[in-house]
Amino acid sequence: MSRRIPLFGMVPLGVLVLLVGCRPQEPFYLKKVDNDLAYYKGEATEIEYPDVETERLGDVTNAKRPFSLTNNDPKKMWNLTLEEAMRMALTNNKVMRNIGGQIQGSPDFILRNPEVAPTIYDPALAESNPRTGPEAALAAFDAQWSTSLMWQRLDTPVNTGTYSLLVYPDVNNVEQSVFQTKISKTAATGGQFSLAHNVSYNNWMYPYSTNTKEYMADWNVNLTMEMRQPLMQGAGTQFNRIAGPNAAPGVYNGVVVARINTDVALAEFENAVRNLVNDVEVAYWELYYQYRSYDAVIAGRDSALATWRKIYTLYRIGSKGGEAEREAQAREQLYLFRSTAEQSLNNLYAAEAKLRYMLGLAATDGRLIRPKDEPTTAKVVFDWSSVLSEGLVRNTELREQKWIVKRRELELIAAKNFLMPRVDLVGQYRWLGFGNRIDGTGAWNSDTVYQNTNAYRTLTDGNYQEWQLGVQANVPIGFRRELAGVRNAQLAVAKERIKLQEGELELSHQLAHAVRQVEAEHVLSQTNFNRRIAAQREVDSVQAAYENGTVTLDELLKAQQSLAQAESDYYRALVDYSKSIATVHYRKGSLLEYNGVYLAEGPWVGKAYFDARRRARARAASTPLDYGFTQPKVISRGPIEQRAGGLFEDGVFEQTKPTQDRSKLPSKPQSDAELVPTPEPMNSPIGESPVRKTPVQGQRTTTIQSDAMPTEPGPTETIPTEPAAPKPVADPQASTSGYGQRAAIRIVDRQIRAAGWTTEGNESDHESRTNSSADSVDRSVAGRQGL
Repeated sequence: MSRRIPLFGMVPLGVLVLLVGCRPQEPFYLKKVDNDLAYYKGEATEIEYPDVETERLGDVTNAKRPFSLTNNDPKKMWNLTLEEAMRMALTNNKVMRNIGGQIQGSPDFILRNPEVAPTIYDPALAESNPRTGPEAALAAFDAQWSTSLMWQRLDTPVNTGTYSLLVYPDVNNVEQSVFQTKISKTAATGGQFSLAHNVSYNNWMYPYSTNTKEYMADWNVNLTMEMRQPLMQGAGTQFNRIAGPNAAPGVYNGVVVARINTDVALAEFENAVRNLVNDVEVAYWELYYQYRSYDAVIAGRDSALATWRKIYTLYRIGSKGGEAEREAQAREQLYLFRSTAEQSLNNLYAAEAKLRYMLGLAATDGRLIRPKDEPTTAKVVFDWSSVLSEGLVRNTELREQKWIVKRRELELIAAKNFLMPRVDLVGQYRWLGFGNRIDGTGAWNSDTVYQNTNAYRTLTDGNYQEWQLGVQANVPIGFRRELAGVRNAQLAVAKERIKLQEGELELSHQLAHAVRQVEAEHVLSQTNFNRRIAAQREVDSVQAAYENGTVTLDELLKAQQSLAQAESDYYRALVDYSKSIATVHYRKGSLLEYNGVYLAEGPWVGKAYFDARRRARARAASTPLDYGFTQPKVISRGPIEQRAGGLFEDGVFEQTKPTQDRSKLPSKPQSDAELVPTPEPMNSPIGESPVRKTPVQGQRTTTIQSDAMPTEPGPTETIPTEPAAPKPVADPQASTSGYGQRAAIRIVDRQIRAAGWTTEGNESDHESRTNSSADSVDRSVAGRQGL
């Protein structure tokens, strides 16, 4: 049946719709409302400052005005050795600074890339990651306990046809209580085992019902054991250690994969420390070069000043040789040297600030750092086969890539497991108990239904038991997703392997370039050494000829410029030679050992040692069971050997004293380790044959060959007296080790460790104790008596 809507009702409704339309209407309020939007702000978002308060370093708050051409009066000079610089950098750097080997420009790595800046906490963060860390993967095999207790009352009317309906309808009045507790465990083989206990209470109240129940209230208890063991897909300790329980194709986070992730994080951390050490060395030698370059320019400026003064005196008295054009030319030469000196001094301040940045010190504290060590002039020869073999084994980037390859290979093994059908062996066994009370005296049976029966007594009697055993199978027709997962894993393995191969090829080119540069820089340093001597002789000769009037002023000024440039180029080649030696170690993975740096795990909290001791005692008191098939496959070849021929003993890097008698040295190294030259610091690197120390036995060094300077095109005698470049003053309290020796950092003194590099007894994670007062802004004790 349908009814027609009256037309007279639709017409007013249509007219009302046309009048109102779709325009939004303001609501009507009985109270007068202002339109000033007092409850809203005039903008959706605004720039705000976070409510974060952190302790600021004293090196920040107490930083002084930076050195510049107008502020060029340091309070004192700080003579700093390279060893002390390394020690300070490792102590102060909680975030690994990176300048990429460049000292020009202001540092901006941390502020520009805060999310990718490596820190000392990265390995620990990878280890403790609650999603992908080893502990998270092991947690999947931990026993799980769950329990619940629920009470409820039902008062439900029902439509039943009983005689009570003549008086009032039937109502289901039920009081129920359910208690459940269960403990489950996933085994390394993929099996799941559980033990559950269930208790239910039911109180049925039907006053006028025809329902026949022996008890109005009853208790049901049971104890259930369940088991589900995969037989094909998901079975085996190897698969579960790779993929983890309940894994899906393409998603693998087993304990082995998680541990590899930690190894990758450790390799990345070692890379960060290596880059830090390399940048510190680069900054140190660049500052050394800036000092030498500045000295050469100052010497040229002084020569130009003396020449101008002489010509200006002649110009004032109108004598021969004091013509106006000569005076103007000498003046221009003087200002040229002066501008070059000012630019060189500014570069020196910039290089000193960059070294301070790498050491984690204040931008300026009133002292000016001056390198104390001299670069080596000894000839270093690397055996190409040894360098290449060592680089392929020790390079950290290749090691990290090999861990990635191993992870992909394990993922392929797990992916192939999904090609098998899912066949599980399932079983259940249950003990039952029943009674009208939970604290009665007797057990329930069909003959004594009217006594107070104890449900738990019935359970423990064991008369009522149930069990089931069977096999469940699930086979996807076609295995489409599983086959795609295997193919994807195979492609991932091929991709990472080819990246490893290409990385090894690239490393061979890098090592070849580094070795080539070592040889080239040594030859260039020799050539520039002789060029420096020739330039000095030219200045002396032209100066004498100019005083005799046989040459013009142009030739004298040109000779002075050549001398300054030759001296600067010599020290440039010498510094580049020292940097190229470090580059070879950088490429082949021995730079940390070359600088005496050893990475080790830092101390744990006291509770960790207590727990470890308790678990060790528990395991020692237990009886181990050899299952024979639970041993995982080999994924590692053991720890990396960081020790340099016995320098490390029981985790302590002890400095080995070199043998002074060269006749007692073996004619051939006992191991395949290289020998690094260890020359004594020279009083003057010019005109002298460097005196070399005996290499440290067992330390990774390079073979020393004769480094006699060539005598062509000119002799190599001592340069005549001139304004000499400032030489570091020997500090009797400081280390006297040469550049090549690289005296080792003693862990027992500074506790330089991978987990924090904190000093022993200092748990502050920073050097705040060293900066406790406002006057003390430096963050390292080492090297502070440098004058």
